[in-house]
Amino acid sequence: MADDKSKTDGRDRSRVSGSETCEVVYFAEKHGLTAQQARDLIADIGNDREKLDAAAGKLNGGRGKA
Repeated sequence: MADDKSKTDGRDRSRVSGSETCEVVYFAEKHGLTAQQARDLIADIGNDREKLDAAAGKLNGGRGKA
């Protein structure tokens, strides 16, 4: 059955939810950080994914996947 494009769930992919463990763990693994480092970045910077990706790259010296 095809996806019904009129039924969207309202998630915003440009944001990282610090309250969702799975999102924090995914973000941390993606950038080679610990979960606590990821939470600290989210607390310091906010939940904007582009800003977090840039800050994570600086934090780990570019070791994670971009």
